[in-house]
Amino acid sequence: VQLQASGGGLVQAGGSLRLSCAASGGTFSNYAMGWFRQAPGKEREFVAAITWRGSTTSYSDSVRGRFAISRDNAKNTVYLQMSGLKPEDTAVYYCAAKYRIMNPPETGYTYWGQGTQVTVSS
Repeated sequence: VQLQASGGGLVQAGGSLRLSCAASGGTFSNYAMGWFRQAPGKEREFVAAITWRGSTTSYSDSVRGRFAISRDNAKNTVYLQMSGLKPEDTAVYYCAAKYRIMNPPETGYTYWGQGTQVTVSS
């Protein structure tokens, strides 16, 4: 499975962005999907995940209530709608896939995209 993340950019604090991750090379609906991020000098951290059917989601405490993960299996794409952005959300955002089972949502991903930069100015 190949993953291609896009939609990053520069946004002011309080603004919104929508990231997309297009999948190819596999049956997209077989995979639970996740978003992660890595800020300079920090370890990669879990952001959000969604089950293969899209019926259940999971979020880190730092983004819950501000970010929303969704997927369109007909388009082989997972999205991350980010609102109320803060400077501390600045990072490279990665999408990832793992076969079928979402839990635990923070680990176990097999496939990774290349990342898209999100920069939030204060």
